[in-house]
Amino acid sequence: MLPVPDGLDGMRVDAGLAKLLGLSRTAVAELAAAGEVLLDGHPAGKSDRLSAGGLLEVTLPEPERAAEIVAEPVEGMKILHDDDDIVVISKPVGVAVHPSPGWTGPTVVGGLAAAGLRISTSGAAERQGVVHRLDAGTTGVMVVAKSEHAYTVLKRAFKERTVDKGYHAVVQGHPDPTRGTIDAPIDRHPRHDYKFAVVAGGRPSVTHYEVVEAFRAASLAHVKLETGRTHQIRVHFSALRHPCAGDLTYGADPVLAKKLGLTRQWLHARTLGFAHPADGRWVEFAAEYPDDLAGALEILRDGN
Repeated sequence: MLPVPDGLDGMRVDAGLAKLLGLSRTAVAELAAAGEVLLDGHPAGKSDRLSAGGLLEVTLPEPERAAEIVAEPVEGMKILHDDDDIVVISKPVGVAVHPSPGWTGPTVVGGLAAAGLRISTSGAAERQGVVHRLDAGTTGVMVVAKSEHAYTVLKRAFKERTVDKGYHAVVQGHPDPTRGTIDAPIDRHPRHDYKFAVVAGGRPSVTHYEVVEAFRAASLAHVKLETGRTHQIRVHFSALRHPCAGDLTYGADPVLAKKLGLTRQWLHARTLGFAHPADGRWVEFAAEYPDDLAGALEILRDGN
């Protein structure tokens, strides 16, 4: 049992408890619907209002068991570099980085296990060796730690933003200016829990971009991430009204997506640079465009 903090006074139960407990609003709404949220001893609905000093009692569900790593080959996953400390791969589309509840498709860690590669045992059991992630629908270069030392060093490097992450994105229209910085906080979408959005009070998020090629209906941009929020590039360009081509979740034109043959966002982790954990020397790796993105780019170039 805990008192409602002053900062949550007047907020809806779902929004306030999501903020207080670090859960999604959907999860809180489900708890409330199941009668697991009591306010001053009485069941609270998701849209009831919190009052400062009121007594909250929330019964949380048992934590889900960690998803199991299944060693299975991943079609299209390429190993770009492999040594005693790290393995660098080019991740294909439709592949998650690690297992998670509800995900039944292939994973990077499963593919590495199938290839006989030993990775660091640090991190949660299902995401050992993972120091950063790409969405299942985003392709490109990523690094996985093989040694405990590499895991520690790379985790710190990503946290301290000393890693150079370069993306290519085809965005609709023509951003103006053609080179700029998007500095806008990101958090869960207030109405759609599966999406993210630019939200006042969200986590600081900074994206640098430069248009490197312009077409009639779209632009190819080189993007550098200063922070690494979930869906950051997709959210920021959508907020500029220049969503990634093919990204229907964030407002892309379905007609253009069909014309380009895209069934996902045109977004690719092109380059990755960092200090090698073994000796501190700077290393950089690059991943070629996959066929679907390369094909869409050719259509755009032919149309100019």
